[in-house]
Formats: sequence, structure tokens, C-alpha cells
Amino acid sequence: MTKRLLCETCLRPIKTCICKHIQRVENLVSLIILQHPLEVHEVKNSARLLHLCLKNSRIEVGESFGSDFFTRLQTDQYYDLLLYPDTPEEKSLGIASPPELDSCRLNIDQNQKPNKTIRLWILDATWRKSRKMLYLNPVLQAMPRLSLQDCPPSLYTIRKAHSENQLSTLEASCYALQKLEANKVDYSPVLSAFAAFVEEQRSFLP
Repeated sequence: MTKRLLCETCLRPIKTCICKHIQRVENLVSLIILQHPLEVHEVKNSARLLHLCLKNSRIEVGESFGSDFFTRLQTDQYYDLLLYPDTPEEKSLGIASPPELDSCRLNIDQNQKPNKTIRLWILDATWRKSRKMLYLNPVLQAMPRLSLQDCPPSLYTIRKAHSENQLSTLEASCYALQKLEANKVDYSPVLSAFAAFVEEQRSFLP
């Protein structure tokens, strides 16, 4: 069987390459995307496009990352936040309650420069797999959490959602970064790129 040629940038087959949708934006708050292995080759996944659009981002693939991984990345330079909603049932799953957000460290103010020492982490996985990733990585449990409210309706109409207001990884990250950066960066090009990506994926559906 002939192996399909892959794009070296987006890691997709050349025929379905998404590089034409990339819109480079320099985010002030750095972003770390922890991607579940099952999402890597999911054609409707948004994390790779997000990573390629955001200059200050990195993507790591895995389910359980181990303490050495976090030791290499965590420093006193950053105030690490996990973008994850409040889920009351977590205690019954053995997941520790997160610490309170330190609002002074966030420094979200329209009249001040955004605090560049904030670093945002997001789990790119299905809802069930994201909870498993949280369970398997105690360091993530120990991070203060940022949750989103009052976001626009999702553009992610090609993938089944867990709830009405559930967003794609790309959308959730953009809205969270806007909040943390006090709207100093325009993420509309990234969201427009995502809309075009969604429409293209829709054209492939039967």
C-alpha cells in the first residue's frame, strides 16, 4: 500500500493540508496545549491549527506526562493556569480541588500592560479523555483554573459537543487569551481561519 504524503507543517495528508488557513498572531500570554494521542490524527481537530497560528505556543502529545515533564517546564517565572471548567463531580473521581485564582497575579486591566508571566495550559481531548488526563496528572490538578463564561456560540458545528456551550480547543483558547490579555491582541484572524477550516471540513462530509 502506498503511504500518503504528509505536509511537514500541519502533519496532514497533502490533499487536505490546512496550512492555507494559518493566520499568525503574536499572543502575549503563552499557551501550552496538551493533546491526547487520539486527537493527533482526528481530521476535525482544531489544536494543530491553533498552534500554527499562535507564535507563543507549544503542543505536547500524551495522556500521562510524568513529573519530569512538568519539572522541565515549570519555573518561578510563570503563574500557570489551567483552562478547565468547574466540575463538581471531580471529587468523586479522586481529582483534587484546584487552588483559588490569585487575581493580583492576573493583572487584567484595560489600562495596564498584560502580565506576560501568566502561562495558560489547555487539554485538547474529548470531555471524557480530558478528565482522565486531569486524573493522571496531579500537577495539572494543582494549577488554579480559569473557566469561561458568556462566550459567543461555537463555530465548531462539525463535531459532537458535550454540552450546548462547549467550544473547540481553538475557540476556548482564543477567548481565554483575550480575557487574560485584556483584549490587547486581536484573535479575529484566528477565529476566521477556524471558520474557514470548519467549512472546508464540512465539504468533505457525506
